[in-house]
Amino acid sequence: MADLSLYRNIGIFAHVDAGKTTTTERILKLTGKIHKTGEVHDGAATTDFMEQEQERGITIQSAATTCFWKDHRMNIIDTPGHVDFTVEVYRSLKVLDGGIGVFCASGGVEPQSETNWRYANESEVARIIFVNKMDRMGADFDRVVGQVKKVLGANPLVMVLPIGVEDEFVGVVDLLTRKAYVWDDSGEPENFEILDVPADMHDKVEEYRETLIELAVEQDDDMMEAYLEGNEPSIDDIKKCIRKGTRTMDFFPTYCGSAFKNKGVQIILDAVIDYLPNPMEVDPQPLTDEEGEPNGEFAIVAIEETFKALAFKIMDDRFGALTFVRVYSGVLNKGDTILNSYTGKTERIGRMVEMHANERTEIDRAQAGDIIAIVGMKNVQTGHTLCDPKHECTLEPMIFPQPVISIAVTPKDKGGSEKMGIAIGKMIAEDPSFYVETDIDSGETILKGMGELHLDVKVDILKRTYGVELTVGQPQVAYRETITNEIDDSYTHKKQSGGSGQFGKIDYIIRPGEPGSGFVFSSKVVGGNVPKEFFPAVEKGFKSMMDKGTLAGFPVLDVEIELYDGGYHAVDSSAVAFEIAAKGAFRQSIPKAGAQLIEPIMHVDVFTPDDHVGDVIGDLNRRRGMIKEQEAGVTGVRIKADVPLSEMFGYIGTLRTMTSGRGQFSMEFSHYLPCPKAVADQVIIDEKARQAAKKKK
Repeated sequence: MADLSLYRNIGIFAHVDAGKTTTTERILKLTGKIHKTGEVHDGAATTDFMEQEQERGITIQSAATTCFWKDHRMNIIDTPGHVDFTVEVYRSLKVLDGGIGVFCASGGVEPQSETNWRYANESEVARIIFVNKMDRMGADFDRVVGQVKKVLGANPLVMVLPIGVEDEFVGVVDLLTRKAYVWDDSGEPENFEILDVPADMHDKVEEYRETLIELAVEQDDDMMEAYLEGNEPSIDDIKKCIRKGTRTMDFFPTYCGSAFKNKGVQIILDAVIDYLPNPMEVDPQPLTDEEGEPNGEFAIVAIEETFKALAFKIMDDRFGALTFVRVYSGVLNKGDTILNSYTGKTERIGRMVEMHANERTEIDRAQAGDIIAIVGMKNVQTGHTLCDPKHECTLEPMIFPQPVISIAVTPKDKGGSEKMGIAIGKMIAEDPSFYVETDIDSGETILKGMGELHLDVKVDILKRTYGVELTVGQPQVAYRETITNEIDDSYTHKKQSGGSGQFGKIDYIIRPGEPGSGFVFSSKVVGGNVPKEFFPAVEKGFKSMMDKGTLAGFPVLDVEIELYDGGYHAVDSSAVAFEIAAKGAFRQSIPKAGAQLIEPIMHVDVFTPDDHVGDVIGDLNRRRGMIKEQEAGVTGVRIKADVPLSEMFGYIGTLRTMTSGRGQFSMEFSHYLPCPKAVADQVIIDEKARQAAKKKK
């Protein structure tokens, strides 16, 4: 039995281009997992094994690998930084015990850093911070530490100070031991010396060390009392306090270095062991009932408990379907039969593997704390709970964001339809933020996702991996409809055609709901004018109409309906009659209630050099953007704005032209807002024309 105290399940996450994958490469090299480091810019990084990742120099899907450092087993997940693939970060954080947040020393806390940090806070994942790229122009450790406090609202506990910056960065001073770690110019991680603190840094080191110890000893009353009396605790005692504060997220140990130049990575590995929790030290995952509500029980991380595991990722590769699983408790052996509590079906475990990016090692058993992959499981999806058939349970499910953009695709040749259907089925299983539906009128396949890059990558995968050539339509915005006024209305459904007829009368109030409330139905009928058994039929009728609004057929959001009176017939009334009445009532009342088109607003974060700020802001204003904030940095300015998604298509090309190729941006969905009348009118006209054209086909 492996000792769980020697396990560390960690993720590496950050903004695009902060150096996550490079940091992972250096960790694998130092731990002896690989013998030659591959570079992201050469398309040779171990964990970026997809063709699309190698060409674009970005991480698209999370990759898992296992390595060892000082007798400790590390299961590491390298996650994407681009906002279109945040689902990969979210589901990875769900199954991890700790993380390394990587920040660029010149770029600082960038937009995706904020999103990932928020996800990690929600998942209550302890973290250490690594300020990377200290050798870059504009690198400023103190500025990034300040941004972590201001932008993320976090409490960084500075553990090291850099020796030199930019071209002169040579190493770090460990504040606890008061020792300087200095690397030579060979680029080899092993080539460093441990020296005394440089003379010009003595005062700064003592100042920061005092702050470090004061923050750490707050975790232990006795130690704090002794420290206030002038007795400095031992380094081991300080480390215990730091470990405790890191686990409770009172602060985040903060380091710096240059992964690319192999400077400072060993200290990060030591910090993972010293301060990040093992699986038994993390609050156990809650178990839920069938509705997904916590039932007061937990998946205790222990080998002697019954088997409980969460499927957090599905991947299809050349060897077949892989189900990535985090084992929370118990033991899983090859040949065991397990239950999928979501489907109620059992499956026999044929093959289990330990993953190293896209390579695998066969294993015969897995235990609590392990992250493994199971080969060839059927009907398992992301978020499903796998458990002992005799002890059924459900782990807290995952919730994924709704798509904001769609494109219509059709195969270029007839033979491609079947291939596309099979391929898309696999891709939906792999990515829960990727949706596909068929337009009944036109027969077109509609792909829905989190952004242009997300869908662009999906189309590329269909073409290269599955050999399906597609004709791709223009991107479509996920408009929605809602109402603005409260109205009191009545509707009667009456049909007589020989024999028993249909009768249902409802009196109701329709009012705008709170943003994000969706559909809310309530009944205040008294006196039996509408019998209780017909309430569900009325609710079903109204709810079924929410998918298609009266303005342009877009789904309807945030509507409250209150049924307060009505009438029924002893013979002719039925559930069907009241359901039809509710549908008619929806069509009748929504236009009266001030139906309105609303559009997705994106939180846009643009980086531009100083001399192009005016052009960028002017362009965002022309796109109906609302400028929220400007922040000057060493190498340029970050502009934050809320901009309608419909105005952002092709923005990267415009930005590059304006900034001579130096500008960058990212965006993520923020909220829905009403469309201006002129925009709404045009969207409605275009949508009606599109629907008419589809019917002609």
